[in-house]
Amino acid sequence: MTRFRRTATAAAALAFTAVATAVLGFAGPASAHVTVNPKEATQGGYARVAFRVPNESDTASTTKLEVVLPENAPIGSVSTIPVPGWTVATEKRKVDPPIDVHGSQLTEAVSKITWTATGDAAVKPGQFQEFGVSMGPLPKVESMVFKTLQTYSDGNIVRWIDEPQPGGEEPEKPAPVLT
Repeated sequence: MTRFRRTATAAAALAFTAVATAVLGFAGPASAHVTVNPKEATQGGYARVAFRVPNESDTASTTKLEVVLPENAPIGSVSTIPVPGWTVATEKRKVDPPIDVHGSQLTEAVSKITWTATGDAAVKPGQFQEFGVSMGPLPKVESMVFKTLQTYSDGNIVRWIDEPQPGGEEPEKPAPVLT
């Protein structure tokens, strides 16, 4: 009976190790750059996306995020979700030809969204924050690249602006991409 228990215990330990290896062992390296979630949305529809911003510094906090909307894919309606402790500002640009949004012709579109931390709301080392946006109708393009600047409390700015190259390696500072 003792031998049976040892064999059962060893089998259980082996099974646990196999499951843990399958779950954890195949996980890719952690991505520590600004991303857009979800990564896919429907052309012509509206989407709620979140720009996920991890803090990669061990000594400084993220105090500002600037997201540039793609010039080649203007969006007629852009609304932000309030983030406690952060202010948000949008900049617009002229678009030609105008954007058709539910029968209205818009000659301006949001070109940039800037979130700035107030007080003690900055993203601390080891943390991340999501900045939500509702946008649409989404243009009929294959993908949208959102060049992004992440500013730290020590003055460093990380430029997440590298566009992916089809078939190429991931860039060092990839811009968030919505497909």
